[in-house]
Amino acid sequence: MPLEQWLAFAAASAVMLAIPGPTILLVVSYALGHGRKAAKASVAGVALGDFTAMTASMLGLGALLAASAGLFTALKWIGAAYLIYLGVKLWRAPVSGGEAVAEREAAQESSLKIFAHLYLVTALNPKSLLFFMAFLPQFLNPAAPLWPQLLIFEATFLCLATLNALLYALAAAKARGSIRKPGVQLAANRIGGSLLIGAGVLAAGWRRGAP
Repeated sequence: MPLEQWLAFAAASAVMLAIPGPTILLVVSYALGHGRKAAKASVAGVALGDFTAMTASMLGLGALLAASAGLFTALKWIGAAYLIYLGVKLWRAPVSGGEAVAEREAAQESSLKIFAHLYLVTALNPKSLLFFMAFLPQFLNPAAPLWPQLLIFEATFLCLATLNALLYALAAAKARGSIRKPGVQLAANRIGGSLLIGAGVLAAGWRRGAP
């Protein structure tokens, strides 16, 4: 694969990933609520979720979703409902009154649960499946073997997505120390919850073929 072909894909992927979406909003929310404890679990969930979506697209699920209105609609509503559920949960989350309370609350949210939430939000996004189906062909060389290109692009995208999620998580975890005041925590919960609910509503209204 020519270096310029790979660089073009990597640059386009990095720009796309830098724009916060529902997955990154959830990563930031968990990092603000649980600090570095949530970083590893959330980043692992994002990585596996992106791997699932990208691999499914490569195997043809994206084409199936594009052709089947019923399957697309079902998966879209499941993903949207889950985002709204998480947003409502964050909106209603209690705020801590001190360090000890914060640690107890953090312990209640297991790493496995955080991982599962991020995985589901990332993998159950039909727009991601269709995006990969439309995005990858722009960088493929039809004269070269297909699967080696797809594997290189998938590995590249997953590395960039994991790094992007990790940077957002660490930045949010570092900022967590400045939002110990209950009023600030409440505002952060309400803003994050509202953004997740809004992302769910937008996902529910997104149509196939929309830009």
